[in-house]
Amino acid sequence: MPKLLKPPRLRPGDLIGLVAPASPMKHDRLEHGIRYLENLGFKINPGKFVYHEHGYLAGRDRERADDINKMFRDRRVKAIFCIRGGYGTPRLLPLLDYHAIRANPKIFVGYSDITAIQLAMLRHAGLITFSGPMVAAEMAKGIDPFTEENFWRILMHPEPFGDLVRPAGGHYQIITRGNAAGQLLGGCLSLLACLVGSPYFPNVQGRIFCVEEIGEAPYRLDRMLAQLREAGILKNIGGFVLGQMTDCVPTDNEPSQTIEDLMRDFIKPLKIPAMAGLDYGHVNVKYTLPFGVQAELIARGTQSKLKIVESAVS
Repeated sequence: MPKLLKPPRLRPGDLIGLVAPASPMKHDRLEHGIRYLENLGFKINPGKFVYHEHGYLAGRDRERADDINKMFRDRRVKAIFCIRGGYGTPRLLPLLDYHAIRANPKIFVGYSDITAIQLAMLRHAGLITFSGPMVAAEMAKGIDPFTEENFWRILMHPEPFGDLVRPAGGHYQIITRGNAAGQLLGGCLSLLACLVGSPYFPNVQGRIFCVEEIGEAPYRLDRMLAQLREAGILKNIGGFVLGQMTDCVPTDNEPSQTIEDLMRDFIKPLKIPAMAGLDYGHVNVKYTLPFGVQAELIARGTQSKLKIVESAVS
């Protein structure tokens, strides 16, 4: 993996490029998201193909990849925000210009299916990216104040973010007690599992691994975790954080494992510091996570926390 690159911080009035690497969106949602950004004083540059549709994809592979590549090459663009997630980003990974990405490091924001692109950028360009709100999702429907405040703080201030405390109070759930330090890595569990064995999966040795998911029944989560375990991924991580597992419930009335059961079976045997309950993922109230920066995990009763100890922007 190349030496890590921090993108320059976002400043008021900067030009933000918009790309649609995954699924198409409702046009009115995009317009609402654009107005939100413009009302904050930013200039907006939508990609050439953001309104295209190709089945469940926002355009053909080359079109979606070209928009990303052009945004990185355009020196006027200071940050790149994804419009939404969905499906299809793993198809783009061989088409991305990693030399251009490394030569022009910029803030790149998205989550869910965007996880695949973020892992590939970390592996091949060393770029720190941001797993956070998207334009036709949170920004379009009215972004939660907690989410909003912490999102702009991490993009615009070149200083360590510090503790990720629970927004509504309460404590994290301990899976395994202990302390860990390392680079933060993770994303949507199904996309992490999808890339195992590919040239786009980054080095996980000693990393703090943070995962989230939506709409996957426990038996599917079981399969994903088993894949990560048998591929040797889980045994190499230094710490584990479980984010929000939204709508990850049994699909019928048949007997089922719980998320707690899966943590007991797959994570606890690793004997590494691990906790659950981070406000991150497919939820309205959440943190934006910078993948690639140094973090600390403290899993010790009521003092448990995840802490970002390095600035994510320069």
